[in-house]
Amino acid sequence: MKFLIVFVALFAIALARPDVHTLREESDVGPESYKFAVETSDGTKKEEEGHLKGAGTDDEAISVKGSYSWVDTDGNSHTINYIADENGFQPEGVDVPKA
Repeated sequence: MKFLIVFVALFAIALARPDVHTLREESDVGPESYKFAVETSDGTKKEEEGHLKGAGTDDEAISVKGSYSWVDTDGNSHTINYIADENGFQPEGVDVPKA
């Protein structure tokens, strides 16, 4: 869980470029779950929530659901929705190639 908190903090720092301003930043971190949201003035958005499944068992795992979006240099908006759990990272979106 400490790794996750550090990752979120580093992500926020990376977004804090001088020409881009944070419009919204929310977080709620607990011992078995978390969620956060960040939105910046350049159109970038990231929302994620996760929770611990099977706490204290051999099948203990973190299940994560989230999305991120950005605006490219042509002004087009892109969004990726994802789930990350014991089955791996599973992204969905127009920009994700289909197998």
